[in-house]
Amino acid sequence: MDRERFERLVERAVESLPEEFRTRLENIDVVVEDWPNQSHMARLGLRHRHELLGLYQGVPLTERGEHYGLVPPDKVTIFQGPIEAKCRDDASITAEIGRVVRHEIAHHFGIGDGRLRELEEDEDR
Repeated sequence: MDRERFERLVERAVESLPEEFRTRLENIDVVVEDWPNQSHMARLGLRHRHELLGLYQGVPLTERGEHYGLVPPDKVTIFQGPIEAKCRDDASITAEIGRVVRHEIAHHFGIGDGRLRELEEDEDR
């Protein structure tokens, strides 16, 4: 899939978030990159670049104090290569982008990986 189309799918995934979450997305950039770099992999203790589909970098809303300000935006990176490698067709790519965007935005709201796994398991039932 070409980058422009992939980026549009990411934009739609962000736009499809419930309004109460979208309106609280402050000081955050959502970007697309081809693959995670070695620094991303090392910091997360991952060995295979196919394992990392998205990444949140920043200060979650739950950890921001009253003196939070004048800081660079938080960053959500969606990795196109690993998502495409995992998915078989456009429909599954679209669904996976939506899942990854929700997952990484949840980190912005202070929800950790353990709780996200629980929520995703509940959703699958």
